[in-house]
Amino acid sequence: MADDASFADTLGVRGRTADDGTARLELDATEQHLNEAGTVHGGVLATLVDTAMGQAVRSTTGDADVPATSQLTVTYLRPGRPGLLEVTGRVSKSGDHLTVCEADVEQEGRTLVHAVATFAVLHR
Repeated sequence: MADDASFADTLGVRGRTADDGTARLELDATEQHLNEAGTVHGGVLATLVDTAMGQAVRSTTGDADVPATSQLTVTYLRPGRPGLLEVTGRVSKSGDHLTVCEADVEQEGRTLVHAVATFAVLHR
């Protein structure tokens, strides 16, 4: 991961780790992350799963390879509220040019979001 501030850093993502096709990250959701209904904004949750899955893919490729999201399906199971969100992304299947991943966002042991994505691996 780069030392420069990224979008995930700006959002407040921390604790990012990735190894052997699995990535984990955390966000302490605050009032800034809420929608008008007082729950964690769906765009924040989508960003978290996309970031975790991209890092999971990156942990299986070379440093010059860039995972690009080509499809993302996010299923919102229950609303999130302020507090710790824990995200796990994992590579499910890898092909020659495409990789399929899954991710979950949990809060207090309950799943808020399940996502599936396809990534194209771009070689720089």
